[in-house]
Amino acid sequence: MEPTSVIPSIGSKELVAWLPTLLGLGPDDHVVLPRIAYPTYAVGAVLAGCRMTATDEPEQVPDASLIWINSPGNPTGRVLGAPRLAEIAQYARSIGAVLASDECYVELGWDAEPVSVLDPRACAGSHEGLLAVHSLSKRSNMAGYRFGFVAGDPALVAQILEVRKHAGMMTPAPIQAAAAAAFADDAHVDAQRERYRARREVMRAALRAAGFVIEHSEAGLYLWCTRDEPCWDTVAWFADRGIVVTPGDFYGEAGERHVRVALTASDADVQAFARRLAG
Repeated sequence: MEPTSVIPSIGSKELVAWLPTLLGLGPDDHVVLPRIAYPTYAVGAVLAGCRMTATDEPEQVPDASLIWINSPGNPTGRVLGAPRLAEIAQYARSIGAVLASDECYVELGWDAEPVSVLDPRACAGSHEGLLAVHSLSKRSNMAGYRFGFVAGDPALVAQILEVRKHAGMMTPAPIQAAAAAAFADDAHVDAQRERYRARREVMRAALRAAGFVIEHSEAGLYLWCTRDEPCWDTVAWFADRGIVVTPGDFYGEAGERHVRVALTASDADVQAFARRLAG
């Protein structure tokens, strides 16, 4: 396996928003993002003045300059297996596009095993043209520390570093030290994962008993669910019960009949969630 390069970022959201600009993309470039997706991928394309297409079939975009994938996905919890990642990586290389994989939920698999795009099963032994974005926010519950990193193709990482250091995008040394300590310890990650797993079981059962269909959600911090009605009607139904959920159309038109339910409430609030859904 060839070596990879790593540089820190000021949280993963900052990196996602500025990656097209850091890569030197502009109006002549085309950014591809998932059909249902975290909005910051589109924000990054807008900041750089790029064209964009939302699709889960990037092979349909022959002039892509940057392809974003997100596995496990936000909000859907969908996991792309190694064979699918390998197909997308091969396609991106064939057209000279950068493939950027947002993997901040990769350690939170429930019904499927998430795989990094840098895994040999996905990248065919080469990191050429590939970038993986990670974060401490989810695995370590350290969102306030604003620490993420990007790893992958050494040539791409060097290009990104050159711009970042002149633009003042440096992560403070104390934050880097805290991040190193967090990445050196897996015990707290295991404990946090089990906490989320227990909450997920309670909430998933309560949602199904209340008539919701849960789609994907095989990994990550959310349950992606529907009653086959406009998402704002569902948001209002939850609000009547004192529960806040996220409308699916926040993530694109394809989510207009879904809502995203987070697993991040306290254990006491999760139990209250179940009671309120039971009426």
